[in-house]
Amino acid sequence: MRQTALLDRVSPYLLLMATVLFWSLNWIAGRALRDDLPAYSFALWRWVCASALLLPFAWPHMVRGWPAMRRSWPVMIALGVLGTTFCNVTSYTGLKYTTAVSGSILNSFVPVIIIAISWAFLGQRLRASQWAGVVISLTGVLSIVGRGDPMVILALRFNVGDLWIIASTLLWALYTVCLRWRPADLHPLGLLGANAVVGVVAVLPGYLWSLAQGAYVNWTQPVVVGIVYAGVFPSVVGYIFWNNAVSRVGPNKAGMFMHLLPVFASLLAIAFLDERLHLFHVAGMALIFSGIWLTSRSDSRAAEAGLEN
Repeated sequence: MRQTALLDRVSPYLLLMATVLFWSLNWIAGRALRDDLPAYSFALWRWVCASALLLPFAWPHMVRGWPAMRRSWPVMIALGVLGTTFCNVTSYTGLKYTTAVSGSILNSFVPVIIIAISWAFLGQRLRASQWAGVVISLTGVLSIVGRGDPMVILALRFNVGDLWIIASTLLWALYTVCLRWRPADLHPLGLLGANAVVGVVAVLPGYLWSLAQGAYVNWTQPVVVGIVYAGVFPSVVGYIFWNNAVSRVGPNKAGMFMHLLPVFASLLAIAFLDERLHLFHVAGMALIFSGIWLTSRSDSRAAEAGLEN
């Protein structure tokens, strides 16, 4: 378990921040390539690329972990379908109709969905300070969305892309909660390798259907670079980081880091689109980080005891 031991030396919160940065760039790629790379194609080729990179290292762990995976086959299928297949397809579909910034903002509601699922099905309760952290972080998100003007928030309207993104957030929240039932004796690489295989198999019928509908890939250099990036960092490195961090801090606290998506999206827009940093950006980021701090304090361990392993 050398890989796990090495990651356990790194702060889980640093792993979560790095993961969200990888995913933020993936959202930008999904939006930028929407006309050349259909959703099912992006989801399939992303995980084909990830599998080609991952399986040489994951296969020995998958073989040794086969008894554990066989005992927990419903969970393994659920993790692969939720986190690998349909979460990607719905997000890429949404990005065809809505902006990357809007999509990243809607993903900030993942922590609220995780808390709702934990409360409804697992009897999970949060302390007052953790609820306060959720509210403060959401306030920071809304300040960025509204550019410091509450009337902008009141004027927002959902489109079909937003609804697809909301479906994606629900699927990711379910995946994060389901990680608590993963086989405890299965190596993280074995888990990710199995998820990748399940994901490729599950998305293949949709990919073939999309081809039959005439949704072909325009194989340009940016498309190839986007697929390779998505296959390496958001898929392999990001999932390893995320799964490790969730196992150490629990899904509720890990989910709070999804609030960083709109922060990173804003910073990336400033870096690559020559946009200016405004006061509402700074205020929103400060609120988001404050909310994350409130929900990730060490003395909240008791509130997460029912979800930690």
